[in-house]
Amino acid sequence: MLKGLQMVTAREGKKSVEEGEIVEEEKNILNPKNKMGLIQELTALIESVQSIGDFRRTQRKEANSVVRRLKLLLPLLEEIRDLETPVPESGMNCLCNLKKAFLAAKKLLKMCNEGSKIFLALESEDVMIRFHSVYETLNQALEGMPYTEIGISEEVKEQVELMRMQLRRAKRQTDSQDMEIAMDVMVLLSTKDDRNADNASVERLANKLALHTVEDLRTETIAVRKLVKERGQSTESNQQIIDVLSKCKRIAGLEDTGIFDDPAVPKALAKCPSLAIPNEFLCPITLEIMTDPVIVATGQTYERESIQKWLDSDHRTCPKTGQVLAHLSLAPNFALRNLIMQWCQKNNVPLHKKDTPASSDSSCTEKNGEISSFVQNLSSNQLEVQRKAVRKVRMLSKESPENRILIASSGGIPPLVQLLSYPDSKIQEHAVTALLNLSIDESNKKLISRENPIPAIVEVLQNGTIGAKENSAAALFSLSMLDENKAAIGLSNGIAPLVDLLMNGTIRGKKDAVTALFNLSLSQANKARAIEAGIVAALHQLLKDKNLNMDNEGLSLLLLLAAHPDGRQEIGQLSFIEMLVDFLKEGTPKNKECAAALLLELGTKNPNLMLAALQYGVYDHVVELSKNGTHRGQRKADSLLQLMSKSEQVP
Repeated sequence: MLKGLQMVTAREGKKSVEEGEIVEEEKNILNPKNKMGLIQELTALIESVQSIGDFRRTQRKEANSVVRRLKLLLPLLEEIRDLETPVPESGMNCLCNLKKAFLAAKKLLKMCNEGSKIFLALESEDVMIRFHSVYETLNQALEGMPYTEIGISEEVKEQVELMRMQLRRAKRQTDSQDMEIAMDVMVLLSTKDDRNADNASVERLANKLALHTVEDLRTETIAVRKLVKERGQSTESNQQIIDVLSKCKRIAGLEDTGIFDDPAVPKALAKCPSLAIPNEFLCPITLEIMTDPVIVATGQTYERESIQKWLDSDHRTCPKTGQVLAHLSLAPNFALRNLIMQWCQKNNVPLHKKDTPASSDSSCTEKNGEISSFVQNLSSNQLEVQRKAVRKVRMLSKESPENRILIASSGGIPPLVQLLSYPDSKIQEHAVTALLNLSIDESNKKLISRENPIPAIVEVLQNGTIGAKENSAAALFSLSMLDENKAAIGLSNGIAPLVDLLMNGTIRGKKDAVTALFNLSLSQANKARAIEAGIVAALHQLLKDKNLNMDNEGLSLLLLLAAHPDGRQEIGQLSFIEMLVDFLKEGTPKNKECAAALLLELGTKNPNLMLAALQYGVYDHVVELSKNGTHRGQRKADSLLQLMSKSEQVP
């Protein structure tokens, strides 16, 4: 085994030597002309990096840090440029290596500016490794710079050396937002039904990645298409990215036409490429000729069907301008419609009219009246009237986004919160489920939170029917997307009943509980509460039951808890280590990736646990993972092999 580890170490050493070799052609170089050319190239690279623009949210902090550090090297380059004497060979070598580092940095920053937001979020750890590779390359390039021999001022030398010290101290950290995104994606990809609790995960992910406008989703589709062409659609990670994009489109009310259908080219133009269709005739959402153009509150015009889908998906903004709509009324644009019809007749373009119900306004008024009546009956003094009303509101709140908006605007949230404490189990179940459905809308989530519903929801979670407990857990998950509610749920003793549901609930209840607990455990205080409530034992039981198919969720939550000292102590039992080795041996690719990440976290803090894993035969499975695992799994496996090598040397 030790021989195998030595071979891995030797292989890595050889690789680093090869990567550090300097091409002979770049070694020149006492000629002042070469010096000026290099300085001009380096300065131009810094300027081009500065002009790249905004970066994706998930990498913005790190990308801006790289740009800032490159700018700090400008005074050094300017002093070298102004030298009248030739730069010695060692200095020219440093400049050549700086050019390599600058080119690598530019390529990475362009990816963080233009790349798929979903890819950058899912592969955030890999992207972070690339940032640190750039840091290391920059640091090495500046090593051996002959400041004194060249005649660099002490002030510039101190500035450069301070930057090098910062580069060496830069740490790889997993942002809690990255963990949040990873769990949301896991929920999205594992679910086969269309529950509102899962829609909440899509909504949060779309908001965090800024994928909630038509333009955002169109740009992302182009970026994903480019990525898939480069990497191949068959890869697992690419298929996951495509699936997540499809769900984001659906939650936005857009038709998913597939990533290879060019979203920048209207279908009508594709059929008759020689014909230039006036841009104002095209719907900004579908890029198709409008047959029933309508005007929204901002004055923009859309095809009625496409803008109605947008509004029905809980959006209250204008897709083109991003402005909040003062009202949701749609006014027919008769003038534009006549122009479109005349143009189509003149150019022999068929215009397929869509059927629009003439009674749409009256049906809307009727729907408003129906919802208003049921909301009013929520406060009735007659039990049967209340029961019927809350059951109907629950059903209506599930039917459509429009209904959720109407129920809230009719004042339905306060009486529903009050009914949570009503001494009737069926009414409680209907009320908590209606609130879960309503909370899918972001503005409704805030309105519900203002009514302080959490203590009552926790009470239903503790004492309600099985269905009420499940939907209470899902409601807590949805509400906990607001950070202030994470603390409120913990302080209202909501963690312990969720752990109990995880231990003793139905399959659906366990799923709702584990997603809620993951979200809540992003708070350090809630981690401690969950550990005290026995979550580690509950997760151990969850992972032992192979019929539940919740291994990824359970392992991800354990990884989150392992960041807490008490969590590491409880998870670091031999039974857990043996279980992780089994996952590395027989689990799915994602199982193996999660198990390797958790074992690495535990082994880094406690080398004895790595020795225990070696006794359980982990080595061969880690070697296999390093060769054939997912990208993240291979990285974790390589880190584990290095850790094992150190553990073998412990006396």
